[in-house]
Amino acid sequence: MAQSTAPERTASHVPPQAWTVLAVSMTGFLVNFWAWNLLAPLAPGIGQRLGLAPFTQALLVALPVIIGSLGRIPAGSLTDRYGARTMFTALSVLTIVPVLLVGLFPNSLAVLMIGGVLLGLGGTTFAVGVPAVNAWFPPDRRGTALGLFGVGTVGTAVATFTTLPLINGLGGMAPFLLVSLALLVVAGLSWTLLREPPDKTPPGAGAFARTVETLRLAATWQLSVLYALMFGGFVAFSVYLPTYLKTAYELAAGDAAARTAGFVVVAVIARPVGGWLCDRIHPADVLGVLCGLAFLFAGLAAFQFPLMPMGTIAFLGLGIVLGAGSGAVFALVARLAPAEEVGAVTGLVGAAGGLGGFFPPLVMGAIYGMQHDYGWGFVLLAAAALGCAVLTFTAVRREAAG
Repeated sequence: MAQSTAPERTASHVPPQAWTVLAVSMTGFLVNFWAWNLLAPLAPGIGQRLGLAPFTQALLVALPVIIGSLGRIPAGSLTDRYGARTMFTALSVLTIVPVLLVGLFPNSLAVLMIGGVLLGLGGTTFAVGVPAVNAWFPPDRRGTALGLFGVGTVGTAVATFTTLPLINGLGGMAPFLLVSLALLVVAGLSWTLLREPPDKTPPGAGAFARTVETLRLAATWQLSVLYALMFGGFVAFSVYLPTYLKTAYELAAGDAAARTAGFVVVAVIARPVGGWLCDRIHPADVLGVLCGLAFLFAGLAAFQFPLMPMGTIAFLGLGIVLGAGSGAVFALVARLAPAEEVGAVTGLVGAAGGLGGFFPPLVMGAIYGMQHDYGWGFVLLAAAALGCAVLTFTAVRREAAG
């Protein structure tokens, strides 16, 4: 009988193809997230130009977030079935359409709304990359690999800090043409370089049946709650921190944006660190400690101390903890999800994380509107973090042991 030439993915060996898959997946994720977030920096100008009500302007920004989050559910299941090569290529090409629509019709609210919905396609690629990377790396290296893949979330920051300068410097279509070209390159790289591991077995059930089966797993719900706190918290602060800093500390817009950029940078850097720790310490223990630290830093932020030094310590601490925690959650996904259902579990957990970032800004705004103080918003975050710490050290720890 002929011997298989496929490299065995053991604790001592990572095949070269695994690093190619990681690099291409992370790049594709970053570029698609860049496209996903294009409307956010444009929204104030669009609102002023078209005379939009605050709710309509907020809805325009929220549409890609909602669709991109919910769309991860089918995207994950389809990746289990058709593979990352097909899904990354298709989603990258399709996302070019709304990018060009938004650039070509900046004064049509109807087209911008349609574009916002379709930009959600870019946000679904998270659920494509995680199962692709997970399948190629051995268990003791998956935490680090998935953490490195998660660095692609910096694409949202790239959109925030380059869109308006590109328009002001090179013209109205500049960012949209640049992103479209980047998406086309990513599609070519995905089709050319991405491969499935030789021992992958396609799932037998259809996408809907697998999603239903995944919903029956206790781990799916537990991980969804934890990711809603960790990644949802990161997204919420990335979106709302400029408003908070301007309102609570009366900072100039540029100063608030720079401090928010610092928060995003430390969170992105911390994500692979969280995955790396989970390769050396039990992921449930790492995540439980991070939830406890989130409780402490959120409690510190609730007192609204002066920014220097205590306020800065509180927010940078939250950035580090939420970033590392996001990486730790997917180290647990790699441990708890059945191999043939990693995509489906990733889709559901990723959707929870995206939606987790949608509601906190609304809560913070409502609390400030009633009390002219943000303190209770951070108290709620601290309570949620404490609850997640208890969940992790009890139910999740038992699930991982089982």
